[in-house]
Amino acid sequence: MTGALAPTKPLTVADRCDRCGAQAYVRAVLVGGGDLLFCAHHGRKYAEALRSNGADIQDETDRLTETPAVTPDDER
Repeated sequence: MTGALAPTKPLTVADRCDRCGAQAYVRAVLVGGGDLLFCAHHGRKYAEALRSNGADIQDETDRLTETPAVTPDDER
């Protein structure tokens, strides 16, 4: 990340992919300001081109493989 950019907030379920409308897991913060949101598929597709143009990529796709914690009450 470049020093000029402020940290970004985590993506939420309300954040949607700018290409297809699926839940966004990747944010590309553009050099000129603004950002683009992508699902995991489109994030992978466009990440290299965006990086080569100086965008900072916030990738939260690891959340797709997280296992939620189970409490004893949830097992019933």
